[in-house]
Amino acid sequence: MTPAIKPITDAALMQLSSQNPELRFERNADGTLSTMPPTGKISSNRELKAGAYLFAFVDSNELGEVFSSSGGFILPNGALCSPDVAFIARERLPEGWDTGEDEFCDIVPDFVIEIRSKTDSLTKLQAKMANYIDNGVKLGWLIDRINRRAFVYRADGSITQYPENAMLEGEDVIPGFTIALQKLL
Repeated sequence: MTPAIKPITDAALMQLSSQNPELRFERNADGTLSTMPPTGKISSNRELKAGAYLFAFVDSNELGEVFSSSGGFILPNGALCSPDVAFIARERLPEGWDTGEDEFCDIVPDFVIEIRSKTDSLTKLQAKMANYIDNGVKLGWLIDRINRRAFVYRADGSITQYPENAMLEGEDVIPGFTIALQKLL
């Protein structure tokens, strides 16, 4: 008989992350950990670009807060994920959300972006996007740099694939936000 896996606590995961700053950890819904190697220069640049474009739009319109890949979000199923970019609408941020420096965010993002690097499995990223949507994320962009396309995931379960010349939109989650997919490839 295999012993049950005890999920790692948030505090233990925070401590493990602090002791291993060169690694990024995520906790799966079953309590197991996944490590993510650092991304290369192009993927890192595209993550920052996506976050910068989103931040500029959100900040200038006072729509909420944008988070980088360093932040962890606790999902209702117990998973702890760190999307490349995340957004939470202002009206969903509780008072005092920005206290507790050494804590993960226990609010599900409204919008997430994942950018596929050469070391990422498309199948795993697609499962990750489905997990986000299943746990309350309203809109997600999976940027597949390798195949020069994007997948847009929505709360209604629909997934649309876009070619490299498409304009991606924030739809009803971030109305007015658009970006040319080319800028993120």
